[in-house]
Amino acid sequence: MKHLFIINPVAGKGKNDGIPAHVAAVMEPRGLDFACVFTKAPGDATRIAEQEAALGGEVRIYACGGDGTLNEVICGAAGYPNAAVTHFPCGSGNDFIKIFGAGAARFFYLGELLDADEAMLDLIDCNGRLACSLCSVGFDARIGIGMADFKKLPFVSGPAAYRLSLLKNLLQGTHRPYRITLDGEDLSGEYTLIAACNGRYYGSGFYVSPRAMPDDGILEFVLVKEVSLFTIASVVGHYASGEAERYPQFITCRSGRSLRVVCDRPSMVNVDGERLDATEVCIRLSEKKFRFFYPKGATWRNTEQTEEPAAQI
Repeated sequence: MKHLFIINPVAGKGKNDGIPAHVAAVMEPRGLDFACVFTKAPGDATRIAEQEAALGGEVRIYACGGDGTLNEVICGAAGYPNAAVTHFPCGSGNDFIKIFGAGAARFFYLGELLDADEAMLDLIDCNGRLACSLCSVGFDARIGIGMADFKKLPFVSGPAAYRLSLLKNLLQGTHRPYRITLDGEDLSGEYTLIAACNGRYYGSGFYVSPRAMPDDGILEFVLVKEVSLFTIASVVGHYASGEAERYPQFITCRSGRSLRVVCDRPSMVNVDGERLDATEVCIRLSEKKFRFFYPKGATWRNTEQTEEPAAQI
């Protein structure tokens, strides 16, 4: 079996040059077949993962970067039964693995990923693009996409970038009209944000959907109706802590399989932190699944939030 490390050199403020040496120090004493490849442009991780998976040999692929790198690797490997994927986190958010609660810290230690359990996990299909964690439209999508600019600033962490982008987008308006159909039911109206969740976290730690299970064949949808700036300011902390269901008067939390959103103008769509622009958005549970391996004994069931350690490189 081959172990392929796909490394995004600009993730985590570009501190990943030391990964190949670290990988060699762990893998060589074990006599394992491995290779390290750096990406050079957006989309490279998908191309590299798919090329390796298409060779047909059993391969474990390690996404070395943030959630965007993990998304690209999954998009390349999804549908290939010989390819399994994991996250060796080197980004500023690393939101998908937070579903493992306290076990998320184990992903930062390469040795933990060599003695691994494995599961088939669901994917979201958003206008033909795949996501493992979350897709969203509206206010929070604009915030999430805008985070990238703030992450480039010195001393700005992922959560800080989210809050700075939040302040910027508050000035651009918080709600718009949307025609929405959720599993055939019309929910059209003025909304601040619409999210479809397979994972539980986004925005560098916002705990948006505690009920989401990545392997249950169901998506969790969170729809926030038109709210004022004052309301956003007063409830955002609860929303970030997984307490959206405390506000049924303007937040709808539903399980389902498909969502159609028609916007009144071309709008940003957040697909695992990557930008898609569309006027009509079709989000559904994908027919594809992907093999995901993770530290032995770790679980995404009955977990709590946890702080992540610095990457061990």
